[in-house]
Amino acid sequence: MRQIAPLQLGDLVPATAPGTPPEIEIVPPASLFIDPRYQRDLSERSIRLIRKIVSEWDWTAFKPPVVARVDERLDVLDGQHTAIAAVTHGGIPLIPVLVVAAPEEEKRAGAFVRHNRDRISVTPTQLHSALVAAGDEDAMTIAQVCERAGVTILKNPPPYSRFRPGDTMAISTIASLVSRRYAVGARRVLDICVRSGAAPVSAHMIRGVECLVFAKEYAGEIDDDRISLIIRVKGEELEREAKRFAIERKVPFWRAYASVLFMNRRKARG
Repeated sequence: MRQIAPLQLGDLVPATAPGTPPEIEIVPPASLFIDPRYQRDLSERSIRLIRKIVSEWDWTAFKPPVVARVDERLDVLDGQHTAIAAVTHGGIPLIPVLVVAAPEEEKRAGAFVRHNRDRISVTPTQLHSALVAAGDEDAMTIAQVCERAGVTILKNPPPYSRFRPGDTMAISTIASLVSRRYAVGARRVLDICVRSGAAPVSAHMIRGVECLVFAKEYAGEIDDDRISLIIRVKGEELEREAKRFAIERKVPFWRAYASVLFMNRRKARG
């Protein structure tokens, strides 16, 4: 566990905290208003998000909308999807909101910008780690496959990009690999990458090795040990050749990587 503690930020001067802190109020979600002058219209992505919130409503995942009192109404500054989902649900008569002091439209619009700009999105690897902790079946399968293959999924890139052999940030690619090839096939691909000493195990490497192992055009033409050996021996040269090939042939980098690997199958020496 990590307790909240102050950071040592050198000569940074903290901002003066003006005004008063937000107040919590319990209100009917249908009593809230959206100002179209600075709030976003609902997109298809918004509708999908609202559908998800409604179908999976859980108070442990609830984040109170931030609102400002304008005359006799409450305007939403952040959290309109949550408010709309609560109304749409039909079984949520009241929700807590954080009421901030922002009587001027300029201040409310500025607050909207800061709520949507000054945030750090959860990365796919951080989300994967949380899903494993939550007991998600798919995430746990991916974690097990990686562990058995010797792949370490990092939540954040290491300082100065000093990856160790077997480290990876390519969680989305690995998830797709597991979905296509199941646990056994995915482990085979990742095992080849790890035995090559790759640091990191990159997305294009995973896709390229998968292609060599499973594509009909390469069936039986190159074995797993040979693939690992070529990656280990050729290293950065292989990457450079693949980049040139991708540009010249106008193909995806991972496909170029597979092609160059295959073309080098008789050249590498262990």
